Amino acid sequence: MPLNYSKWDKLELSDDSDIETHPNVDKKSLVRWKQRDIHEKREMRKLHIAQLKADIACNEVLRPRLVQIAADVEAQGPPHFSQLVERFKTNPSPEKPPSNAPEQKSYDEMLLSLMLQVWEEAKQKGVEKDDPKLSEALVAGLKAHLVRMDEHQEKMRKDLATEEEEQHKKITMEDLHEGFESHYVPPKPAPPPVKGAIGSDKPKKTVTEIEVLNPKGVDSAPFSEASTSKAPASDDEDDDGLPELTPALEGFSHLPIRGYEESWEYIKAHRDVYVPGASDALLVAAFRAQSAGKAKWAQQCVHQSLLLQYSEKLGKDGPSMLFRKLIARDPRATGVFEKDVADTYAHLVERVRISKAEEAAAGTEQIQLMPENPDQTINFNVPDGPPPEKLQLDGPGFEGVDIEDVRKALQLRWDVFKSFSEPMQKALQDHSLDAVNKALAAMNITEAEQVVKLLEVAGILSFADGDIRDETGRNADAGDEGDEEDEDEEMAAEGEEAAASQDID
Repeated sequence: MPLNYSKWDKLELSDDSDIETHPNVDKKSLVRWKQRDIHEKREMRKLHIAQLKADIACNEVLRPRLVQIAADVEAQGPPHFSQLVERFKTNPSPEKPPSNAPEQKSYDEMLLSLMLQVWEEAKQKGVEKDDPKLSEALVAGLKAHLVRMDEHQEKMRKDLATEEEEQHKKITMEDLHEGFESHYVPPKPAPPPVKGAIGSDKPKKTVTEIEVLNPKGVDSAPFSEASTSKAPASDDEDDDGLPELTPALEGFSHLPIRGYEESWEYIKAHRDVYVPGASDALLVAAFRAQSAGKAKWAQQCVHQSLLLQYSEKLGKDGPSMLFRKLIARDPRATGVFEKDVADTYAHLVERVRISKAEEAAAGTEQIQLMPENPDQTINFNVPDGPPPEKLQLDGPGFEGVDIEDVRKALQLRWDVFKSFSEPMQKALQDHSLDAVNKALAAMNITEAEQVVKLLEVAGILSFADGDIRDETGRNADAGDEGDEEDEDEEMAAEGEEAAASQDID
């Protein structure tokens, strides 16, 4: 079988043993001249090829414009030709061929030069400005240039093909490229789990135990205590945050239900979708979406979450196995999966309903006045109006009481009473505990607490015990301890009664 050595024809070896020179000519200098000549010819050929390509591209832009100009001049006559010449002179377009030439002409300037040349050719033929044959001469000149442009374009294409063929006859450094590599490319690291996933953020704790030969004879408590001591748990460890959607998971959650092909392609394109905690994050998003009234997105989140759960349960090749059956519309696989999606979504809807009901129940908390024991009653000291200008206190025990302090207390009670709403004022005037509690129930927690506080401060709300008192004012069941306190309470009560009587001079 003959061997084929044609693949070595493109090699241009640097062996100079076959070079024959004159004895008076330095052989090394001749080799360097030959090498320089080869490189110069290569550079000239490269420049010529680049120039041919630029000229061909420029003509491809100019030709359709020249065809349009010829058609318009033939239809509209010499005035249109003059208008185009004037526009190209005064307002040319800056569009020009992409080149680094310092004085590169724009396309409009090239067309202007060509049209002026056509006009000069028409004048040389004896056609003047007002000649009726001017239009035919101009159109004929434009079409003649189109023919010459096509011929020149064809010639440049042939020259380009010849130059490129000559360029590829020999292999140069530019033709060399890197083949197969043996460098080791490490695999991409696995994406991290979803933030907040169960068991993903807690570091493993190690406990060191010291084993001794005689546990009873050696007190190892200090060592074991020091080795097994743990840092106090932080609030972050006690209160794990819920898993949140990543940008990739959020895009995955918006894929259509039963769009198994799209979901499988998305998982293959985004590795951070199939990670620990992703299914939990989707369920949390489904709960929030359902709570916000976005039922369609909630169903999509449940659907995508169960896709990931089923893939995890099927093992290492779970995703490919699951999606192969779902995409093929296997009735056994799709039936079980879609029923599980429907049941899970129904359970989610029920959980959202219960959560909203619990929140509503927590929001209806009320403030109610209740006696601490059955022997205690609640009374209301409701003022009839503001204190009069003149007050007089009669009775023993009021010798040292300042009448202005009494007036301020009465005025405070009246101001507080008038600051209440009309339902609350009416309930207090009726001295009905049920009516007061009903008025408090109509308020929010903060407002009701403020009202009760004002009732106590102004002295409108009072608690009375049902114990029997003797003439001295002491409790019948109590001893002598608190006699002074009982006397002070009686004097205060008598002062209020005297102030309430408001004896007017």
